[in-house]
Amino acid sequence: MISFRPMTKDEYPAYLEYFIHDYACEIESNYRVSFRDSLTRAKQEISEMLPEGVNTLGQVLMCIVAHSDKANSHVGYLWYKPDSTKRSVFIYDFHIFNSSQGLGLGKQSLGAFEAYLQEKGFKEIRLRVAGDNARARHVYETSGFGVTGVNMSKSITD
Repeated sequence: MISFRPMTKDEYPAYLEYFIHDYACEIESNYRVSFRDSLTRAKQEISEMLPEGVNTLGQVLMCIVAHSDKANSHVGYLWYKPDSTKRSVFIYDFHIFNSSQGLGLGKQSLGAFEAYLQEKGFKEIRLRVAGDNARARHVYETSGFGVTGVNMSKSITD
């Protein structure tokens, strides 16, 4: 069984450490810029989107918890923004820790999140997947997500 709990202020630095590095790698790979520039961009974007960390109004940061007969384990993160007018949420980040991957927890977490949102009256989950992230795309597609567009870019500098 999967559940979600609010991320604590004490857990936020570990989340930032994971997210900034992971996002910088995505920027570097997909936009063909140096890691240094990617890291700067990742830090800037997260400071703009989460200026108050876990207390940023309109943003929800959660920990994913897997429950078993033996233990409850923190297995990942979920960051989303609800839009109550459109009755939708946008997932900014969904991550299952490397040590917990390959166990079906991604699909279970998405299913549990969908049920959680339905109970609250939401009707749609939206997200973006990096072009080179085949594993994530597979998890989303097998969980019922469909492609709604394709982001493209072209560098016009030397």
